[in-house]
Amino acid sequence: MESLNPAEVLKYLEFVNDLKHLPRRGWIFSKVKDHETISGHMYAMGLMTFLLGNDSKLDRLKCLQLTLVHDLAEAIVGDITPHDNVPEDVKHQKEDEAMKEITSHIGEAGKLIYNLYKEYEAKETPEAKFVKDLDRFDLLFTAASYEKRDNAPLKCQEYFDEIDESKFTNPYVKKLVVALKESRLKTPNSIGMSEPH
Repeated sequence: MESLNPAEVLKYLEFVNDLKHLPRRGWIFSKVKDHETISGHMYAMGLMTFLLGNDSKLDRLKCLQLTLVHDLAEAIVGDITPHDNVPEDVKHQKEDEAMKEITSHIGEAGKLIYNLYKEYEAKETPEAKFVKDLDRFDLLFTAASYEKRDNAPLKCQEYFDEIDESKFTNPYVKKLVVALKESRLKTPNSIGMSEPH
C-alpha cells in the first residue's frame, strides 16, 4: 500500500465514491421512488456471502470480493438496463474499458480487481456462478421489499416473471427464492420484515 501514489489512489476512490450515489436505474423504469444505489446493491450482496458456512466448498473471501467489484464499471458507464437497448457485446466492451480505467490507478490491487471482474463476467467458476445467483436474488428481494414498503402488491411482478428458479444454480439460493415467492404471494405486503421506522 505504501508504494501506491496517493494522488492516483484518490482518483480510484472518486470512482468508488460515485457508486454510493448512482442509482440502480431499473427501479426508475419501474417507477419506484427512493430506490437503492449501485453500492447499496453490492453491499447487500457482500453481506449475503457471510451465509456461506465454514464447511462450504466455495471460497468465501473470493465471493465477497466478487460482490464488491462486479458492478464497479458502472461508476463510469452507469447502470445499463435492458430498457436502454444497448447490445450485450457493446455493454461488455464499455464496461471492460471502464474497469481498465478505474483499476489503472492502483497498481497490483487494480490488477486483482480487474481479474476478479473478468472472472465474474465469465461465470465459469463456482464462486462467480454463486455471486451471479446473489445478484439475481438481491434484485428479487429488493423488489419484494419495495412492494411492501410502498403498499403496492405485485408492482414489481415483471422481475419475478423474468427471473424464475431455473436461472439459479446454488441449491440454497433456490430455496431462498422459493421461500421469498411463497411469502410474497401468500401475504403480498409481508416478506418477513418489520415495518420501516
